[in-house]
Amino acid sequence: MQTGCTLHGERTGVSALGGLGAQARGASGWLLPEIWMQDGAKRVEQALTRLLCGEDDGETELMAAMRYATLHGGKRTRALLCLAAGALADTPAHMLDDVSAAIEMMHACTLVHDDLPAMDDDVLRRGLPTVHVKFGEASAILVGDALQAHAFLTLASLDAPGDNRIALVRELAQAVSAEGAAGGQAMDLSLVGKHVELDRILAMHRMKTGALVRASVRMGALCAIAEDAAHAALYCALDRYSACFGLALQVVDDILDATADIATLGKTPGKDAAAQKPTCVSIMGLQAARQFAPDLLRDAGEAIAPLGPRAERLAQMLQRANAYLFKHVPCA
Repeated sequence: MQTGCTLHGERTGVSALGGLGAQARGASGWLLPEIWMQDGAKRVEQALTRLLCGEDDGETELMAAMRYATLHGGKRTRALLCLAAGALADTPAHMLDDVSAAIEMMHACTLVHDDLPAMDDDVLRRGLPTVHVKFGEASAILVGDALQAHAFLTLASLDAPGDNRIALVRELAQAVSAEGAAGGQAMDLSLVGKHVELDRILAMHRMKTGALVRASVRMGALCAIAEDAAHAALYCALDRYSACFGLALQVVDDILDATADIATLGKTPGKDAAAQKPTCVSIMGLQAARQFAPDLLRDAGEAIAPLGPRAERLAQMLQRANAYLFKHVPCA
């Protein structure tokens, strides 16, 4: 399939992620995954620091709490997915940095709200006290609200044509709407203590976790490639890839909640069972869930196979996920 794009800078020797030279490349000429991922995560951290640079007035700690929620750890999976898809679309690096930062702000917003006592009521996130524990529940609500607003402000202020900015804002808004993360969280709460079919759990996961993963991939491409008839096959492949990848992330999270310790999970383990929340593990069983996750990652790889070497970085994200799976979720 032709989309009229190449991996950004791969044929010119200039990386979209900071001008890395030949020493960062393997024998095939492609950027080594550990190099571009480390550099990409660093650039997103720098963008977040720049974009969340305001000072508090001495009477509140809102901006400090926003930075705490956003800058203290995390695998930056969604940001890296955006960067990987952006490489396929030849998106300028500075634009990808800010778009990825906006995605991470929105992801942090969902986590802060998800941890609230009225939601999942967790006291740990990424191995640190959750925002409502450290700053208070009211501040945590405001932190989530402000991070969402700053994410949209970042997209609206991009140095990009208006049509591109509108497409990006629409994509991110849809991801956290009633049809996305917000609706998925509402469904999650409604299922507590109930016996439900697996399809219902998978639908909830596709909304609560998968919608923002899907947006992350699509936004990397939407920076430079319009979603039109000429690129329908490209977006179909990206959507199938992100659907499988996003569901795999949540299945792994379900498994870790049932099997991992605090050091591995970075939050309180065993909460799903304690709260009587139906999950893939509770419905499928642990062994079936362990097999389901790699099957999903394999399906994601098949989805982007027709895109060829231009999707190299998306394929490397699958390799990263499989390595994490092998390390933390071994098949017994």
